Amino acid sequence: MNEFPAGETRLTIAGPEGDLQAITNCPQNPEPGPGNVTIVCHPHSLMGGTMNNKVVHTLARARRDLGHRVVRFNFRGVEQSQGQYDEGQGEQEDLLAVIDWVRQVRPDDSIWLAGFSFGSYVAAATCGRALERGDPVLHLLLVAPAVENYDFAVMTAFPCPLAVIYGEADEVVDAGEIARWAAAVTSEKQVFSLPEAGHFFHGRLTELKQIVQERLISVDSR
Repeated sequence: MNEFPAGETRLTIAGPEGDLQAITNCPQNPEPGPGNVTIVCHPHSLMGGTMNNKVVHTLARARRDLGHRVVRFNFRGVEQSQGQYDEGQGEQEDLLAVIDWVRQVRPDDSIWLAGFSFGSYVAAATCGRALERGDPVLHLLLVAPAVENYDFAVMTAFPCPLAVIYGEADEVVDAGEIARWAAAVTSEKQVFSLPEAGHFFHGRLTELKQIVQERLISVDSR
């Protein structure tokens, strides 16, 4: 496919270990000319995480409603995506392959990266690599980042604005550790915490969407 499809479309994107399942969303009546594409990364592949996760879907809808084209995809080894789970390393290559596809079909658009839980590690670790190779990444959004499970300690500055959103009652990742890591980030950032919200934001997805749509930093993409 050589263009970004209209509406919601299921497709496959060529990845380093074979095809990657993906879903694209295009806003109604998108603005002509260059725009923005958000890519959303899902939670842990071996713990039921897929591109259909409710938090991932919420982030995708929030950005679509802001006028972004959106891509969410299954990492290697998830459902019909080919390959095997690779502890967040090969998954970074998967994300770079999705970025490659976006740049092929929307060469003049800016890219916004987002990730939930495990997907936040993949997005964070890939962000700098993407910018180093010339990809136009404008913003990084991490939701409930898995700071206890992956080496976030080496990531204390990012080459684009960062937003972190987490629940203060997170039952999977210690909320205090998320707060401490976010406080250690020295580059431009916004940090939002939702009182009494858990890792999966049950009953709080509307608030999550509102933060994404109304409170994140406005980045001039042009």
